[in-house]
Amino acid sequence: MKYLLILFVFVICVGVGYFFSTKYMKRKKFFASLISLADKLSLEINFSRERLKVLLENFDANSKKHLLGIDENFVRYLDRNCELTNDEIFKNVNCLKPDERDLILLFFKTLGRSDVENQTKEIQTFVSRFGEIKKKCDEEQKKYGSLSIKLGVVAGLFFAIVMI
Repeated sequence: MKYLLILFVFVICVGVGYFFSTKYMKRKKFFASLISLADKLSLEINFSRERLKVLLENFDANSKKHLLGIDENFVRYLDRNCELTNDEIFKNVNCLKPDERDLILLFFKTLGRSDVENQTKEIQTFVSRFGEIKKKCDEEQKKYGSLSIKLGVVAGLFFAIVMI
């Protein structure tokens, strides 16, 4: 019975470490998907000249799940035709920093506001800025993501030794 309790405490500690590391993985995947979305928008705006709502709805489902519902919130905004706010677009998104939220909000606010050539230039500017943030997310994930898992394992081992 004692060994089952020790194993249970160890698994809980590792689980807590893994839980804290998922935040960094989420941010990394989010910005990779956002860059993919922006590239697709840039390409499609130039060649197909399809409506923005249709382009967002037809985005790759695999990448779409990593956008945390922001694209769907933006499509709802397009349907209602009201003011776009932080609260409206970032419902249930808690892994982004405030400055990142402001940049993403600015990106969505500029979509569809200018002609094709200027729109493409603006999107490419945002892609480069998102790329810089993704690079930071990669570094944070390598640094803190693996650190939190390792700390979970060490804490589990510590409690296991203490319990023995």
